[in-house]
Formats: sequence, structure tokens, C-alpha cells
Amino acid sequence: MTRAVLSIGSNLGDRLAHLRTAVAGLTGVLVAASPVYETRPWGVEDQPDFLNAVLIVEDPEADEWAWLHRAQALEQKAGRVRTRHWGPRTLDVDVVTVDGVTSDHPDLLLPHPGTPDRATVLIPWLAVDPAAELPGRGPLTELLSALAEEDRAGVHLRADLTLTP
Repeated sequence: MTRAVLSIGSNLGDRLAHLRTAVAGLTGVLVAASPVYETRPWGVEDQPDFLNAVLIVEDPEADEWAWLHRAQALEQKAGRVRTRHWGPRTLDVDVVTVDGVTSDHPDLLLPHPGTPDRATVLIPWLAVDPAAELPGRGPLTELLSALAEEDRAGVHLRADLTLTP
């Protein structure tokens, strides 16, 4: 059984529908889904705000590469076009961690290298797993508290939105 943490986000088109596409594509392996958060863009700031969430998934047949391929298939189904690094996207599905596996392969860096610096991942992940730890980095609560208040303040719970219709 492999357990993975996936971060999902969208800032183009029907953002919530794109997140729901990811959830629907993980039927049968989805263990938990965080609430939906609205966040400022990270990296490239001249683009629309994102909706973000974190999903915890399990599959006895999947390894880290299988999770990457699933993530890419979900992005493709949502019409993702990669034109600009950290640019706008219909759906972004990042493999954050898989059972503590580490990888420095350029196509699959694990744990996802941006995670410790992104409140957009840490806050939703903590909402669904308050005791979570990032392999090699420690408890998410400590990583989150080390971020600037401005970064944490840019993540807003959208209690009016749910990942299931």
C-alpha cells in the first residue's frame, strides 16, 4: 500500500470544477480531502488567484511514478497547457510525498521541493492531517510557523466551496 499526498490547484476557468475533476479521477483511492482555500499566486504573481486543496490517497498498486503519471493524466484531462513556469493553469496536481520516498530524479523530486515554503500546501495539508510531517524536514506545524505572516495570511478558507458536488 502506498500513501501519497497530492496538492491540487487551479486558477483558470471554472476553478472548482477543475479541482473536482481531480477528486473524481481519484475515486477509489481517495482517503481524505482538505477544505478548499483561495490563495494568491506563488512564484509568478501577475495572474488570477488559485483555489487549492490537498488530497491524501492510497493504492496498493501505485509507486511514486504511478502517482506522477496519475497526476499528469488528471492535468491533461483538465486541459492543462504548460506555457510558463509557475504560470496560470486549469489544473495543477503536484505529488508532494509518497510514503517518505526521496527522489532527486529531475522528473520527480520527492518530497516536492517547494513544499516547506508554501503555505498554499502546508495549510490545507494540516487541515486534513494535523500531525503531518514532511520527510526530512519535520512537522508541518513548524514549517508553517517559520513562514512569514504575509505568506500565511494569503491563504483563505473557502467554506462555501466543497470538493464534492
